[in-house]
Amino acid sequence: MPTYEYECKECRHHFEAFQSMSDKPLDECPKCGSEARRLIFGGAGVIFKGSGFYVTDRKGASSAACGASSAAPADKAAACAQCPAASASSESQKSALAASA
Repeated sequence: MPTYEYECKECRHHFEAFQSMSDKPLDECPKCGSEARRLIFGGAGVIFKGSGFYVTDRKGASSAACGASSAAPADKAAACAQCPAASASSESQKSALAASA
């Protein structure tokens, strides 16, 4: 149920009412008893809470900085020599090449 904001036409008192959308608008000020009107406003925007809403939330800290996670495994060392994942991959490739030679 939404919260509606009202204003008194006489004393300018602002108040809120928690009402169903099918309820009739309030027409009386609780402070002075004069006529009140419901105010129209834009409403609240969408609020995203928690993780997973940003591009960097899906990637590790090292790959988010250099973009090496999107590179093919053989190209990781060329994409980012500073990335720990890429350097580990290139070390294993070097040892595999040395063993096969």
